[in-house]
Amino acid sequence: MLKVGVVGYGTGGQHFHTPFIAAAEGCSLAGIVARAEATVAKARADWPDVPIFPSLTAMIEAGVCDAVTITTPPQTRRDLVLEAINAGLHVVADKPFAPNYEGAMELDAAAKAKGVTLGVYQNRRYDSDLQTLAKIIKDGRLGQVWRVHSRMDFDDPATLEAGPTGGLLRDLGSHLVDQMIWLNGPVASVSVHMDHVDLPEGRTDASFVIKLDHESGPVSVVSASKLNRLSTRELRAYGDKGAYVSYGTDVQAQQIFAGQRPTDDPAAWGYEPESNWGTLYTDEGPVKVPAEQGRYHDYYAAFAKAVADGTEPPVTAETGAQTLAVLDAARQSAEEGRSIQL
Repeated sequence: MLKVGVVGYGTGGQHFHTPFIAAAEGCSLAGIVARAEATVAKARADWPDVPIFPSLTAMIEAGVCDAVTITTPPQTRRDLVLEAINAGLHVVADKPFAPNYEGAMELDAAAKAKGVTLGVYQNRRYDSDLQTLAKIIKDGRLGQVWRVHSRMDFDDPATLEAGPTGGLLRDLGSHLVDQMIWLNGPVASVSVHMDHVDLPEGRTDASFVIKLDHESGPVSVVSASKLNRLSTRELRAYGDKGAYVSYGTDVQAQQIFAGQRPTDDPAAWGYEPESNWGTLYTDEGPVKVPAEQGRYHDYYAAFAKAVADGTEPPVTAETGAQTLAVLDAARQSAEEGRSIQL
């Protein structure tokens, strides 16, 4: 059993890590690091049997965990990841797990030198809608994939990370780019349009459209916004045998925000309702495709297995670095107004 401590109990730790660690096969929630009085109270109310610590250092000294998840604000993650690695702990780093490609590879090298496993938390590979599209592609129902379009718009201005070190590109862009790399393979070139707003913390990118040309041939187009009062999740894929379109609801997040946990009813967890099933269009006519189950806890189960077996985690630090390289190129593309080759 891999004993996992969580460093940070904001919306990430509270909603997207602790419930799924507790639900994952081969994992147990061993500790939580929280400082603010209200945050500590919330963590104790949610997890009365889990010890709370004021710092990562204190949790390390208590010896309660084999691995830690770092889910503090992005600018704080590097030092905490290195502290955990130097203590000999395995690490799951929330995305974006480094400021850029070079920073990511520095952390990868540190973990390898210490002989610990470092993984990046790209939980949205385990979204119901993406898992469904991946199965359709794997089963050959689209034939040769030409294009995939992915749109993730949230009416959620409060969660836009303000300032030049934040922005939507590194936030939702980390998820959307990783999903397309997972589906279509490495990226050969990047071009992007970004929209910015001026906030007290500084100029902030608040929406984007990214075009990815993959080495294997397909093109991905991903876009996101948080300030446009629109909430839409759309996947659209084209191949030489047909097309597929789905409109999801971010079902796992909605279940968590409603107070549910995957341990409540594991068999029913993470399914898009039938009314939201996607449609496959082929010569045989349109057909609804039953949604695959979304299971963020599968990430942690796979991470625990990788630690036990000495194999690669579900999303390696090197893979996370590749996503950051694409995001670095995307920012360069926006600044220079041209496509960037990787």
